[in-house]
Amino acid sequence: MKSKTVAAWLAFAGGPFGLHRFYLHGWTDWLGWLLPVPTLVGAYGVLRMVSLGQDDGLSWVLTPILGFTFAGCCLTAIVYGLAKPHEWNARFNPSAPPESPAGVTTWATIWAIVLALMFGATVLMTSIALSFQGYFENQVEAGRQISQ
Repeated sequence: MKSKTVAAWLAFAGGPFGLHRFYLHGWTDWLGWLLPVPTLVGAYGVLRMVSLGQDDGLSWVLTPILGFTFAGCCLTAIVYGLAKPHEWNARFNPSAPPESPAGVTTWATIWAIVLALMFGATVLMTSIALSFQGYFENQVEAGRQISQ
C-alpha cells in the first residue's frame, strides 16, 4: 500500500533526490535516478556562489537549477496531497478498495501541503529573482564594455 501522506512528505523533503519516485515506482524508475543530477548541479552553483560571490556568472546560471528542482518537487507534493482518495488508490494501490486508508488525507498530509506551498513558492521566487538579477547585471556589464 502506497500512502499518500508518505509520498507527499517524501516529495517535499527528499524530492530533489527522487525519494518519492522510488517509493511510488520502485528502484527502476528512471526519473528517480535522474532527479539528483539537477540537484547536484544546482548545489555546485550554490557552493560556487558562496566561495566566489554573486558576481560569478556560472553560479548565477547553476544556482536556480536547484531552486527550480526543489520547487517542482514541492509542486509534486501538493499534487499528491490534494489527490482524491479514490483516484490515489486507483493509480498507486489498484488492488485496494477505492476508499482505502492509504489514500485518505490526514493532518500530516495537510501539513506536507502547507509546508510545500510555503517553501516551494519562496524558493521559486528566490530562484527567479536570482537568475534575472544575474542576467541583467551581466547585460549591463556587457553594455558598458561595448560603450567604452
